[in-house]
Amino acid sequence: MLIYPAIDIFEGKAVRLFKGDYNQMTVYSENPCEIALEFQKSGATHIHLVDLEGAKSGSTPNLETVIKIKNQTNLFCEIGGGIRNMQTIDQYISAGIDRVILGTAAVTSEGFVEKAVEKYGEKIAVGIDVKDGFVAIKGWTETSNLDAFDFCEKMEKIGVKTIICTDISKDGAMMGTNHELYAALSQKFGLQIIASGGVSTIEDIIKLTRLNIHGAIIGKAYYTGAINLEQAIEVAK
Repeated sequence: MLIYPAIDIFEGKAVRLFKGDYNQMTVYSENPCEIALEFQKSGATHIHLVDLEGAKSGSTPNLETVIKIKNQTNLFCEIGGGIRNMQTIDQYISAGIDRVILGTAAVTSEGFVEKAVEKYGEKIAVGIDVKDGFVAIKGWTETSNLDAFDFCEKMEKIGVKTIICTDISKDGAMMGTNHELYAALSQKFGLQIIASGGVSTIEDIIKLTRLNIHGAIIGKAYYTGAINLEQAIEVAK
């Protein structure tokens, strides 16, 4: 299993939200690039980036920071947050970003996902944010009427290979992750599943590794020191 340490970017800074609430934001660093280099030193090969401003506005206010991280590290970079049109995907991929994550747009415009997958194949992933079994959109501010499992099935049929699945109720709460959800997804679908939200102990990493899923995102647990990244990477191997 791959470990994806995460950097959430807001106004060019590395921050974390509590349960997706923009009013409960902690700034961890003024220089996200330095953090990415620390990840690399700890043995990380992949990184998960989120443009939090983009997630709300549907634009790319932190594009420069994202490109800087890609150019100054050897990390496989995936980016999510507000990617709602082809122009934004083109921008990121032509700048060398390895994978682009579609969230709200995948729910509101199925045809858009199809076009993106047709053009970029495995460079397109879909972020599925789950709230009480349903898919949440627009930076988690709205819940759709789409069942999470039905949505995964739809994405798999379109040709999406990777999904990043977040249980919002677990995100940033340091209460452990939703192992049952990932076990069920991994049994039902042939997708590369990346677990996100609430991965807060080495025990979580061990359990997720046993589920034979593709990856796990570590966010707040890294910043608070609850998880040692080097150890997590070793355990996941």
